Amino acid sequence: MAARKNLPPKFKIKKGDSVKVIAGDDRGKTGEVLKVIPKEAKVIVKGVNIVKKAVKPTEANPKGGFEYIEKPIHISNVKKVEG
Repeated sequence: MAARKNLPPKFKIKKGDSVKVIAGDDRGKTGEVLKVIPKEAKVIVKGVNIVKKAVKPTEANPKGGFEYIEKPIHISNVKKVEG
């Protein structure tokens, strides 16, 4: 069997799966996986691990202000949910 040298690990959780957070501040929340980051073993889940980020004024957003974004959480802290 060929070794998977220098390749990111494979996970059973894919984009679009429904998962439940089993550890951390957002324990018990469920959401859809928006993105999987295999090199860091992390996932971004919709509605989980939301942080407030300051945004400088730009031409598109002249007032600037704050926006809320989902940050990645470790894949070991989520569990795949059926249905």
